Amino acid sequence: MEEKSFAMEMLSDYKRQNKRLFIIIIVILTMWFATIGYLVYVLNDIGTETITEETTTQEITDFDTVDGNIVNKGNVWEE
Repeated sequence: MEEKSFAMEMLSDYKRQNKRLFIIIIVILTMWFATIGYLVYVLNDIGTETITEETTTQEITDFDTVDGNIVNKGNVWEE
């Protein structure tokens, strides 16, 4: 039976440990990218609602009355 030296056993263990850590890092990066992708998808999928309001304006030619109401010093009285 062939015996390995202590240094070869240490290198063999180190190689297995590095391979295991590399796989763990790849899995973590994949989950991280999936999370970011999902977050981007959710944020782009949020619907926006637009509300438009129409305002009507009236041209005032007679400054003493507005809509048939008498204007006196900022107060409005109905006729």
